Amino acid sequence: MDTRKRGSTSEMQVTSIRLEPELKERLREISGEQGYQTLIRDVLWRFVERQARLDELLHDGNWQLPQKENGFALPSYPSMFFISDIRAKFRAVAQQEQRCAITGQLIRPQQPMWLGLTMTGNMVPLSFEMTDDGE
Repeated sequence: MDTRKRGSTSEMQVTSIRLEPELKERLREISGEQGYQTLIRDVLWRFVERQARLDELLHDGNWQLPQKENGFALPSYPSMFFISDIRAKFRAVAQQEQRCAITGQLIRPQQPMWLGLTMTGNMVPLSFEMTDDGE
């Protein structure tokens, strides 16, 4: 969980948001002593930072929109994850073209890659060169 200090609460503006009671309770459970408002701010900041990165990639032409196969968009994960979102990774070989969920780097068929297990239990493609040591 992102624990960066973004500013004191005296510098922040008050905003009202309606949450379902169950959602609010789950946020309290997840946040622990940090507090659910801090958790919500961290989640919103992560979204904004990822969106800015995606906008930059699209603007610079370094990212292609998902290709369509049989009328469905192929999975793509531009700026959707940080390395801290990955719980475990497993060696794999790409069977079809993929994009790294963290860097957006192209992974070609038969190229070595990682499968990353996210904090939410999803598996996402990761480029093999993502770390300095190949591990």
